[in-house]
Amino acid sequence: MQLREVMTRNIETVQVEATIQEAAQKMAARDVGFLPVIEHNLPVGVITDRDLTTRAVARGDDPRQTPVHRVMTAEIETMKEDESVEEAAQRMREKKIRRLLVEDINRRIVGVVTLGDLAVEVPDTQMTSNTLEEVSQSAE
Repeated sequence: MQLREVMTRNIETVQVEATIQEAAQKMAARDVGFLPVIEHNLPVGVITDRDLTTRAVARGDDPRQTPVHRVMTAEIETMKEDESVEEAAQRMREKKIRRLLVEDINRRIVGVVTLGDLAVEVPDTQMTSNTLEEVSQSAE
């Protein structure tokens, strides 16, 4: 099974120079806690609701003035849409991450695959259970 079959499509993104207020507004409008950050239509990071609170709010950054790139997580993991869910699960276990950005052949973001997507969409319950357990252990 390929990632294109299980990924969440039509995800919202935010430009690297957008303000963190704009990012927060997009998160609120879509009811998500995660946005890929792009520059020239290519991924350069991600910003999460946790990034906003533990970096920007904790420092007292002005949300109307602070650009996303100041608080985003620059280390991102991406995979191609034709790669397998097994490869994605393995990467999540290795990197102890809950989300992978999915790219097309031109490196454009076309979706995201989450632990939830694997749990709901993938018939191999043992694989998804192992992945969830290993990733969750790192968070404790």
